[in-house]
Amino acid sequence: MGNKYLDGTALTIAIIGAINWGLIGIFRFDLVAFLFGDMSWLSRIVYVLVGICGLYLLTFFMKLSDSSK
Repeated sequence: MGNKYLDGTALTIAIIGAINWGLIGIFRFDLVAFLFGDMSWLSRIVYVLVGICGLYLLTFFMKLSDSSK
């Protein structure tokens, strides 16, 4: 259960980050900066969490290659 919970949490945070990047790209609106301040300690934590989750989700590629054998 622990791995499934971690996978779901990481995926949720990465999706939030992807939505934020979409807003930045389309509307030049940074939702994280709007909610938590421009590069405040809280917004930096959010950015770091999104980055860590993105790196963690790279392991999904290894799972895909293992299951295709």
